[in-house]
Amino acid sequence: MDREIDRVNRFDAKDIERLEDQSLYSGFFGLEKRRLRHRRFNGEWGEVIDREVHVRRDAVGVLLYDPIHDHVVLVEQIRAGALDDPISPWKLEPVAGLVEPGETPADVARREAQEEAGCDIGELIELHRYYPSPGACTEQVTLFCGLIDSTGLGGIHGVENEHEDILVHVMSFPEAWDRLMAGQLDNAMALIGFHWLARERATLRAKA
Repeated sequence: MDREIDRVNRFDAKDIERLEDQSLYSGFFGLEKRRLRHRRFNGEWGEVIDREVHVRRDAVGVLLYDPIHDHVVLVEQIRAGALDDPISPWKLEPVAGLVEPGETPADVARREAQEEAGCDIGELIELHRYYPSPGACTEQVTLFCGLIDSTGLGGIHGVENEHEDILVHVMSFPEAWDRLMAGQLDNAMALIGFHWLARERATLRAKA
């Protein structure tokens, strides 16, 4: 049973005056200018401030792990936010996707595993829910580990009308861990997911 942990926050939504939200751009993602003021740690109200915020739908990531064969399944695709990366804008990552209306995070995990890796998930374990960059983005990520059978997985996948071109990689956990330590898995989902898996891997294998 999870133990109760007291919240550290002394403030909540009532300690913010949200004065105006102005849409600066609306496309696949949105950009808003938010005018607000908030209570300060000395108890007084601060001055009015403006902040630009990247408005995104919530996202889901799932680290696919085969406990029988001790394999992980990762996907490689070009990433527009990494076009200036000095090594390559093609990134090796866990399966991931955005939450569509009416979907739960678990629904997204199973759908994206099929679309991006041609993979059926058995047990789905929720690891963490977190904000990747709360100072600038509304997105909240739910991260899972999905237990799978990696036999026969591989090849190129993706949704054609979303212009996805995704290469599936199946590799041993030790190889993937070495890549993580070498800085080749340089994204938050991989870092968080692999550190969880390193701790829980022996238990998952014993139960398989």
